[in-house]
Amino acid sequence: MKNKFILFILFLLTVNGNLLAEETRPTSVTPNQFGSIIVHIEDIQKPDGILGVSLYNSKKGFPGKHEHAYANQLKKITSTEDKVVFNNIPYGTYAVSIMHDENSNGKLDTNFFGIPKEGVGVSNNPKIGMGGPKYNDSVFTLNTNQMDVTITMKYFNHK
Repeated sequence: MKNKFILFILFLLTVNGNLLAEETRPTSVTPNQFGSIIVHIEDIQKPDGILGVSLYNSKKGFPGKHEHAYANQLKKITSTEDKVVFNNIPYGTYAVSIMHDENSNGKLDTNFFGIPKEGVGVSNNPKIGMGGPKYNDSVFTLNTNQMDVTITMKYFNHK
């Protein structure tokens, strides 16, 4: 009888401990976390014109349709290296594309075959073949307060 009583007390303690643990567990809803993405741009061939830098959170429109980007920035070029900072970006998966609008006409000039006449670059610096860079080759995950991404510009039709 004494053993049954001890087992019953242990049972109550276990049940109460589990209920207490369930009541004090954090909820599954967590606040959004935000960080900054610092895009370092290398090998700009001429310090003329404007850089158009687009941050995408999906493959829709990547790399050249900036109207589908999560965020965009334009910056006058003053050097062969530069940087752009995107602040207050929710943690998640992103890709960056850059165009060097050398003649400041607001678009990426291409030749008859669609090959850029001006500089381009994307995050992760994948090889750019026919059809342009792919989103999946360019993605990275922002999961820290600050992330640095370095992009090397590519020029296909430069003399």
